[in-house]
Amino acid sequence: MKIAFFSTQPYDIQFFESANQAFGHELVFFTQALEPATTSLAAGAQAVCLFVNDQASESVIEALEKLGVKTIALRCAGFNNISLEAAKKADIRVCRVGAYSPEAVAEHATALLLTLTRKTHKAYNRVREQNFALSGLLGFNIHGKKVGVIGTGNIGQAFCKIMLGFGCEVTAFDLIANKEMEALGVSYAPLIEVLGADIISLHCPLNEQTKHIINTETLGYCKKGVTIINTGRGGLLDTKAVIDALKNGTIGALGLDVYEQEEKLFFKDLSSTIIQDDTIQRLMSFSNVLVTGHQGFFTIEAMEKIAHTTLENISNLENKLPLTTGNSIV
Repeated sequence: MKIAFFSTQPYDIQFFESANQAFGHELVFFTQALEPATTSLAAGAQAVCLFVNDQASESVIEALEKLGVKTIALRCAGFNNISLEAAKKADIRVCRVGAYSPEAVAEHATALLLTLTRKTHKAYNRVREQNFALSGLLGFNIHGKKVGVIGTGNIGQAFCKIMLGFGCEVTAFDLIANKEMEALGVSYAPLIEVLGADIISLHCPLNEQTKHIINTETLGYCKKGVTIINTGRGGLLDTKAVIDALKNGTIGALGLDVYEQEEKLFFKDLSSTIIQDDTIQRLMSFSNVLVTGHQGFFTIEAMEKIAHTTLENISNLENKLPLTTGNSIV
């Protein structure tokens, strides 16, 4: 099967070509993101492979249908960037990588948290300039803190286990309490109670119910000086409300691996340009904000799993075989 890959980076080509030795598909890679203006690149392909910032809107799916595309394969877990209703109407199957390496993202969330709490990023820069003073580097223990986890899917569960290992009191919010997590010591509570934690980490999918789950109202339930980590989706935060909360001290530290308008910025080298996005510039101006460019998934283990599972999904759909639980969407 011919597969057109959008938003590809050199590492995508490396891992997918290696994994494809077991499948024998024809792979075509494009650096452009999928959007109405680029759908023609999929001509002749029976499947397209998308990443987090590609947009498969209704108009895009209609165009793909006319080109003969039968499968949309996501090389990620989230699917908020696809019109599932339009895909179903066009009889286009949609699959994803339901679980590639939950530990990769959970560990990155922990790395953001540790960096913020112990200011290791500032210490690194100081020491390189022969400044060994400790003034301004005072942190706080994670041990013994109350950690609120919003969303306990695979990544949320992995993060809970890490926090339990740190000796934290972990409270979670989800639609359904996970019995395994409860057995390990995680307690489930209403969102309002979870928001009262010392540290809040977001691991829920982005949908109509969770969009801007952190907003002016919900921030009102947070403890003064709360640390918030978001490695889920940028749209989980109302960025304006978050900036206001940073200014008034409601948020004491903020770690972001995602951003609401990241499709214009992330996965690109913009070091020689002037970024026109005033919002992210404002965010990065705070000394207690740490931003990474959606790299939570970016480990060798995760990339190998993503490549293999994506191509396996496409092969199974081509051969009318069932997909692994959690990988089929439409």
